[in-house]
Amino acid sequence: MVTAPRILVTGTTGQVGGALWHAARSLPLTILPADRTVLDLADHPTIGDRLDAAAPDIVVNCAAYTAVDQAETEPERAFAVNGRGPGVVAEWCRNRGRALIHLSTDYVFDGLANRPYREDDPIDPQNVYGASKAEGEAAVRRACPHHVILRTAWVYAADGKNFFRTMLRLGQERPSLDVVADQRGGPTAADSIALALIAILQRMTSGPIEGIAGTYHYADAGETTWCGFADAIFARAEPHWGRRPAVRPITTDQYPTPAKRPHYSVLDTAKLGATFGIAPPSWQDSLDRVVARCFAASPRE
Repeated sequence: MVTAPRILVTGTTGQVGGALWHAARSLPLTILPADRTVLDLADHPTIGDRLDAAAPDIVVNCAAYTAVDQAETEPERAFAVNGRGPGVVAEWCRNRGRALIHLSTDYVFDGLANRPYREDDPIDPQNVYGASKAEGEAAVRRACPHHVILRTAWVYAADGKNFFRTMLRLGQERPSLDVVADQRGGPTAADSIALALIAILQRMTSGPIEGIAGTYHYADAGETTWCGFADAIFARAEPHWGRRPAVRPITTDQYPTPAKRPHYSVLDTAKLGATFGIAPPSWQDSLDRVVARCFAASPRE
């Protein structure tokens, strides 16, 4: 009897972890959801025992401390969850001969580029969150040779706490909004990332990982600004609302935040496509899909 590979997914109450758990349930894989009550990346002494109990063949680490501004005043917790926690998971994977997929972020870069960031570009995080994720990447590389690190950016979903949901809430409350227009990136739907992770998992479970281990980028195709993203959200919400809020562009300096944000964080996904055959949809097509799902749950009366 052939048993299905056991895939432990951390962070299943989050956007990407939840999307992966949902999308992978129909596949010939045994998905082991692990929220913080099952595996807490900040509780380092318990991680090994929790992984031993689950006995996964592959760990997909989608859990993270993602409160970017709050991390500036809680650096110890950010580094515990994003830096040292993944390192402990990676050590367990190495010691048990298991593989690890670890989710990371565009915030490891300095945000000063004028072309999409490639995987081998030097990193230079500009805030605590980015620095903690960079430490996690380094810990994974040191500890576990059988790893894939997948960086992504501007993640949103139909539920949870994210820019998309914030714009829908504010757009219903206000006739106009001021939105930053001098930061560029690629809005990326959580379920798009989940499909990319599934493609990586299928490759991992069908052959040796040695030829594919390393760091990759995934983001939905194309780029825009936060202002452009907000306007696109409202354009798609208008048929449901019967109105469209105005979006006024402002600069980063006009909207100061505790954590410094990158001015440019577009990711080059060519390596991922060449290795796994993944062709990201446009961010506009993904937004259409997420908006349709969102409003299907609350149709216009």
